[in-house]
Amino acid sequence: MEELRQENKMGVMPEGKLLMNMSLPMMLSMLVQAMYNIVDSSFVSRISENALTAVSLAFPLQMLLIAIAGGTGVGVNSLLSKSLGEKNFKRANQTAENGVFLYLISYLVSAIIGIVAVRPFYASQVKGAPEEIMTMGVQYLTIVMVASFGLYMQFIFERILQATGRTFFTMVSQMIGAIINIILDPILIFGLLGMPKMGVAGAAVATVVGQIIAGFVAMIYNQKHNADVHMSFKGFRPNREIIGIIYKVGVPSIVMQSIGSVMTYGMNLILVGLSATGAAVFGVYFKLQSFFFMPVFGLNNGLIPIVAYNYGAKKKKRMIRSIKWGWLVAFCSTLLGFIVFETIPDKLLIWLFDASENMLQIGVPALRIIAVHFLMAWFCIVCGAVFQAVGNGMYSLYVSVARQLIVLLPAAYILAQIGGLDLIWWSFPIAEGMSLLISSICLHLTFKRVIKPLSNE
Repeated sequence: MEELRQENKMGVMPEGKLLMNMSLPMMLSMLVQAMYNIVDSSFVSRISENALTAVSLAFPLQMLLIAIAGGTGVGVNSLLSKSLGEKNFKRANQTAENGVFLYLISYLVSAIIGIVAVRPFYASQVKGAPEEIMTMGVQYLTIVMVASFGLYMQFIFERILQATGRTFFTMVSQMIGAIINIILDPILIFGLLGMPKMGVAGAAVATVVGQIIAGFVAMIYNQKHNADVHMSFKGFRPNREIIGIIYKVGVPSIVMQSIGSVMTYGMNLILVGLSATGAAVFGVYFKLQSFFFMPVFGLNNGLIPIVAYNYGAKKKKRMIRSIKWGWLVAFCSTLLGFIVFETIPDKLLIWLFDASENMLQIGVPALRIIAVHFLMAWFCIVCGAVFQAVGNGMYSLYVSVARQLIVLLPAAYILAQIGGLDLIWWSFPIAEGMSLLISSICLHLTFKRVIKPLSNE
């Protein structure tokens, strides 16, 4: 009966309703995640601007953790959903088991990086900046990376829930983790309720505690409520074929998101050379934009299994209609972000980050200029989900490399030399224009080679 209900939902339910049914819980949970990101930095900014800069400079390695976890999850999600669409339940179970194994290995690698690489990583960015920034940054990032097993638990068990259409439980686990994070932040940062005052280290502890609890909640939901996937690790052996398929889709996504880490690191180097406050503004931008982009990524998490399932079931019309609904919802979210960034950037900086006059002078024009790329990003993000769902993850990689390495960083460097902080922010709209062009070309090829040959169901 559960398998029949899953077929009725993924293969029969009207596409718009299905997308909202699958994505809305993820979008809501990611809104909470985005709110956490903003609240976390908001509390840190109350310590000092140097503390905000220290946490902002940690972002590239934090993005690397998310790249490994998220990219692997894309591969697991795509193969698991496709296997269910093909009624290959044995392979679906094996996909989940091998996914858990891959996440365990990923955590061990991340912990080692956290032990040996954090101090050199900060030292490379803070030349000429106050020593306090490095001290606080090393404290924060070491805790986040060494205790990242909660992050990996959360990702794998939530991705299994998503792939089987149980996004409500994913929403609950994510919201629990984020809410715990938000509650613990002021308590641990400022030493409330009898707790020691930990500063930025308290923000890191709050983060990992929330991730660990969310990971256990997602694991329990899989055991109690996921009838489509049955994991048993008795006599488990890694399956090379399944791992190969997971990484065929997942590695491009990992590399793609890691490129974002490289881009952020490069931007930090350029900005710190101009102004430590400029680097803080860049970090603030990422926190603020997540409030409008995280729901789109939540939409993608719902869209990928829908497209993958119907691709496995060879239902072309359902695939196309689902993609169109994805574009519509993504456009509405990014348009709202554009309007907010253009109209009240000063209020965002003052209310949320206690911005100094110097931060306002840099941040207000920066947010307004960067927001121009919102008007193009919605299309490119949904295209990336389509490429991943049909197993063409390399297209997403091409788009990301072109946008962030070939265009954005060189443009930022050149504009910084020409006009400093006044011009550097235009690198974002320039790079997004390139992303729009390449995404359109890759989508055309995907439709011609992959989608068009399917039946007209």
